[in-house]
Formats: sequence, C-alpha cells, structure tokens
Amino acid sequence: MVEKRRVTVDGEELEVEMEFDEGRWEVSVGGRTFSITTDSSPRIQKRKRIARSEKKIGFSGSISSAIPGKIVSVLVSEGDKVSEGEVVVVLEAMKMQNEIKAVVNGVVRKVNCETGEKVEANVPLIEIESLSEGSE
Repeated sequence: MVEKRRVTVDGEELEVEMEFDEGRWEVSVGGRTFSITTDSSPRIQKRKRIARSEKKIGFSGSISSAIPGKIVSVLVSEGDKVSEGEVVVVLEAMKMQNEIKAVVNGVVRKVNCETGEKVEANVPLIEIESLSEGSE
C-alpha cells in the first residue's frame, strides 16, 4: 500500500510516496524512485502483526465510527452473540448509509447508542467481548 508523507531532507520539506516491498522501502519523490533499506523495516512488520493479533480470542473493545453521523438502526442488544463481520449498527453520514461491523466473534456487553441519535467520530457505540474458544 502506497503511503504519502511529508519528510524533511537537508532542511527542505518534500512530499513523498512510500511503499514497503520485499524488505525495502520504495520512495518516489520528484519523479524519481529510490530503494531504501533501513533497520526499522522489521519493526514495521512487527507492528502489522500486532495489529492483526488484536483480533485474537480474549480481545474486548469498542466499536466506533470513524466519522460523525446519525444512527439509522442498532441491530444488536446487550447479551447478543455476534460474529466477526456481522453488521451491528447502520450509521448515516454524508447522505450515505454505512454498515458498522463486529471485529470479533463475541458477546455484546454494552450498547451506547440508539436509533435517531447523532454521534461524533470515534465515540464508542458498541462494546463487544470476544468469546473464548470453548464457548462458541
């Protein structure tokens, strides 16, 4: 995935496009592409593994919307079992309906919103506790 970033090189601020590929960074700036290898590259891979591991059994957390909007419908109640990828809330934002989905298999522990309510971005809407392997 290509990332756009602003970097400073010798006191000059530049906008670059960066992509990590096969153990090295491909950096494009001013129509030229450079291949860069750093000792930080393995740390980036580790961060990606950590982000993926958050979906593991025992993870509990909140589901929120990345954008403000109005709750069109809440499709779950406290105590309901949900599956990863199941739609739990429908939110209207910028004249579009957005499905907000569960990120883990689990049990709804708390519903913090209701139909018709206007919500801000990044406010917890639903709290889900994942199921242990033996309880599904």
